[in-house]
Amino acid sequence: MGCKSNQFEGSIIKENLTKNGFVETQNIEDADFYILNSCSVTHKSDNEALYLLRNAKHKNPNVKNIITGCVAQIEKEKLLEYDFVDMVVGNDEKLTIYEILRQFCHSERSEESHNLPLDVYVSDIMLQKDFNKIVLEDMTKTRASLKIQDGCDNRCSYCIIPFARGKSRSADIEFIIEQINNFANHGFKEVVLTGIHIGQWGRDIGLKFEDLIKEIENNTTIERFRLGSLNPLEITDELLEILKNSKKFCPHFHLSLQSACNKTLKSMNRFYKVEDYLEQIEKINSMFDLPFLGSDIITGFAGESEEDFNITVENLKKSGLTQIHTFPYSIREGTVGAKSPNQVDEKVRQIRADVVKALSALKHKEFIEKNIGTVREILIEKHPDKKTGMLKGVTRNYLTVLTNSKDESLFNTIQKVKITKFENGKIFGELLLSDI
Repeated sequence: MGCKSNQFEGSIIKENLTKNGFVETQNIEDADFYILNSCSVTHKSDNEALYLLRNAKHKNPNVKNIITGCVAQIEKEKLLEYDFVDMVVGNDEKLTIYEILRQFCHSERSEESHNLPLDVYVSDIMLQKDFNKIVLEDMTKTRASLKIQDGCDNRCSYCIIPFARGKSRSADIEFIIEQINNFANHGFKEVVLTGIHIGQWGRDIGLKFEDLIKEIENNTTIERFRLGSLNPLEITDELLEILKNSKKFCPHFHLSLQSACNKTLKSMNRFYKVEDYLEQIEKINSMFDLPFLGSDIITGFAGESEEDFNITVENLKKSGLTQIHTFPYSIREGTVGAKSPNQVDEKVRQIRADVVKALSALKHKEFIEKNIGTVREILIEKHPDKKTGMLKGVTRNYLTVLTNSKDESLFNTIQKVKITKFENGKIFGELLLSDI
């Protein structure tokens, strides 16, 4: 469940289990263990995690349900109050969950003890000082993912994640460069840098994010790299200049904005103003060729009036954003926002989210139309489009293009394509093989 870091770590869990003698099954009835890597960014995700675990136990009463991830880290022992939860594993422990299960499987137990709840394996994440150097070796994907950072030092008033992930911790440059070059040596053309707050990379080891980008540009053989979400304050002029002059950077930005109203930003404990990041968005659009500019927006945060929301909408309309990922505010116990007396009605939060989603769809369509007629490089996926069998690939500026070819010899290659049309929600393009 959840963010790209969680998806990455979920793949690590699966890969390590497979390496250590466990066999994956698609049928819950055949499973000995059901492992859920949970997300706790909203109440909805908490409830979904509990639903999935309850449903697994309903389908197979003998399965051992194991919850890990952010819900496990925050709730800890409370989760064992549910009769459908057998084991709780924290965010730091989940990367070696195979060792816990292997020990469980190999230990001598009576039939009676086999049916008892297993245990809680959750350490104090706030005491973690070192970054876990983990590498995903999955070669079936077209893009490699590399986690370069974990945790967050911010205390935004709506967010529980720092308490689930701990303090910001950075991977060292040598490890990152070695892993990226290892990906390149195994045939990967692109790597995505992930983390909980990648813009905070380096602060705990006396370096800047810009230092890392320079190293990736100059000392790796990978052809393309893509960045995860960044706080607007972290996209400095120095960073933009480095990225503009990069031959490897994919002009795809995701800005963690959260609101487009200064009053709301202040109550969220975000340390920037709308005017500053609108100007920054203009600058990015002027420096790059049709860059993809995604963003996050929370609607209905505590104290957000109708006027505040209208200000957000108007600022989003005039912004040069490409797409807006939005969701209604979710009250998280233990945060400052949860204590506010001015909570917005849940239905109003959802209505406001729907308004922003409609605006996002319009902006994304406009961005796609600007790309029609242009020639772009695409990295062709290792798997063709399921419906048509045609090759598809992702442009540097984050558009998935369906091509006019079924030539599987082009899998995992970078090719030029002329984008020809946008129809029924799909982008189509013509491969320009003669130009290669």
